[in-house]
Amino acid sequence: MTKNIETNPLIDRLPPHLKQFIKPQNYELYTAQDQAVWRHVMHKNVEFLSKVAHNSYLDGLKKTGISVDEIPSMYGMNRILKEIGWAAVAVDGFIPPAAFMEFQAFKILVIAADIRKLENIEYTPAPDIIHEAAGHAPIIASPDYAEYLRRFGEIGSKAISSSHDHEMYEAVREISILKEIRSEQKNQTLEEKIKNAEAEIERLQNKKVEPSEMSLIRNLHWWTVEYGLVGTLEKPKLYGAGLLSSIGESKSCLDPAVEKRPYTIDAAYQDFDITSKQPHLYVTPDFAHLSEVLEEFANTMAVRKGGHRGLQKLINSKSLGTIELSTGLQVSGVFTRMIKNEDNEVIYFETSGKSALAYREKELISHGVATHNKGFLSPIGKLKGINLAIEDMGPRDLQAYNFYDNERIEFTYESGIRVEGLNVTGMRNVNGKLMLIQFTDCTVTYQDEILFSPADGILHLAVGKEIVSAYAGPADYHSFDLVFHESDDKMMKPKPSKREQAVHGLYQKIRDYREQDKINEPLLQKLKVEILENFPEEWLLVEEIEELLE
Repeated sequence: MTKNIETNPLIDRLPPHLKQFIKPQNYELYTAQDQAVWRHVMHKNVEFLSKVAHNSYLDGLKKTGISVDEIPSMYGMNRILKEIGWAAVAVDGFIPPAAFMEFQAFKILVIAADIRKLENIEYTPAPDIIHEAAGHAPIIASPDYAEYLRRFGEIGSKAISSSHDHEMYEAVREISILKEIRSEQKNQTLEEKIKNAEAEIERLQNKKVEPSEMSLIRNLHWWTVEYGLVGTLEKPKLYGAGLLSSIGESKSCLDPAVEKRPYTIDAAYQDFDITSKQPHLYVTPDFAHLSEVLEEFANTMAVRKGGHRGLQKLINSKSLGTIELSTGLQVSGVFTRMIKNEDNEVIYFETSGKSALAYREKELISHGVATHNKGFLSPIGKLKGINLAIEDMGPRDLQAYNFYDNERIEFTYESGIRVEGLNVTGMRNVNGKLMLIQFTDCTVTYQDEILFSPADGILHLAVGKEIVSAYAGPADYHSFDLVFHESDDKMMKPKPSKREQAVHGLYQKIRDYREQDKINEPLLQKLKVEILENFPEEWLLVEEIEELLE
């Protein structure tokens, strides 16, 4: 297999900040033991899931190019996924939730290239190729579900995170890595690290913080895409990837002891524990209902509501975000301050550091980070004593209120914010609404505070009555350099011990026998005895031999 990243047109059009997470699959690094783990899980699952999974599961395995006998290659998957309008990329374990959502919006399955170890064969908290490929991929053969997945990514990528979300993401990522380390390499130091990681997750889970949009929509993702059931409460079918890829939980989830709840927006407020089996699950009557709940939740998000609450979420996130004004002007940056009036309407906002202005997700010419490298600020709202909003003023209206280019003007907002300076020019949007006015030698004051002075340079006044939308990330991803170095704590790939190398050699020998169709019964029986004496923990290797003997 090639080490190059296999591609298709959907992958080619990805922005750089998503491409940074893609890595070559390096198929040749999978051991014969890895292949045996895949075969065991898939044979067990397909046999059972054919009776209890959603009816698109078996057909989906074929449509997505997934074999039950060998780990799928990205090349094969992309060649076949292309026919249903999707693609797949390999990544190194966990990636940030916002990036994961964006990949979905581009109709791309994110597949962790690693595969679970033998001791975690029934379930692993770490993302692996069994979970991602055999769990997520088959159900996208259902058009309704595929559209839900795409739409979820589109909405989820706009959800605003918090600093607490980032801490939780790093903690869950760490424990999943630690728990996936091979048993032979486990020692007292590692056990102590696992104990500390579990304690950190418990501390974060018990921390009283207001849930962010990202944490709420991540809950919806968990209870549908990962652990969803479909059909009736009495006889549900499995469709969540976590269930479809877990030998143990695919069976135990149907036990009456696991509470089945009707799927509603309430699932957004139900937390989950990634390290243990779920005590309850949600059942949707059909995939169309998933989209209805998603839209219901989207109506509560800042991307649709805007206002002071949306802006406050961005300020609390301390991360790159965007607000859109009623004129369509989009301001992207790290928001640090706002001023509200007595009606809780935003009358002024500020960003710090590199900022950019855009319209319809396209950066305005000369308004990128080079121009606004120290931040952006502006009052917004209606002018005092004037019924007509600034954005609705045509050239004659502006002259009627003494707004002349290259002349000094002075005006006051209803909020009391006062602007005085040399009016240079204005910029209108495609619908003719004024959305930006440029001033020099300008002073902006509010009560006893100077918000902007001539020493601050050119004032680019944002025009708009209100904030209609607020969301995570930039309006135009080309405006910012979003490519960054990965976390130092990368997925661990320790060098196998001599004992493990010997075990891998035995797995390879059995795999060669199978592929060459050479069934030498005395030799296989001798190998079986040798394994039982020297490697008693390798039950899967014994199972592989017994399968050949049969």
